[in-house]
Amino acid sequence: MRPKFNICLLISFVIGAAYAVYLVSYFTTAGGNAASDAEAVGYGIAAAIVFPHMVCTIVAVIFNALGLFMRKPAFALVGAILYAVAMVLFPMYFFFVLAEMILSFVGYAQMRKQVQGNGGTA
Repeated sequence: MRPKFNICLLISFVIGAAYAVYLVSYFTTAGGNAASDAEAVGYGIAAAIVFPHMVCTIVAVIFNALGLFMRKPAFALVGAILYAVAMVLFPMYFFFVLAEMILSFVGYAQMRKQVQGNGGTA
């Protein structure tokens, strides 16, 4: 009996969604806690530098969810690639998306095997 969801993609989705929520909440509230104007400018610059990583991670989570719930390997692959791109966009946070990227690629490979084993196409 085939499991209902791909476990690797499910774990990747949960971790990725939690990290995306953390990113958004941290960078939306950190600037409001600034004690001075210079500190607020510093938070703004930091948010601007991390913004591409944040957007790429959020889009990766969306594609990861599409691949998981629609059982489409192509969406899972796009999510895995976007996690890799997010890692390249801000290398200092690579460890936050490394597990999601690996799990997404493994989940994609498992989905491809299931589709090929059933004689269908992706």
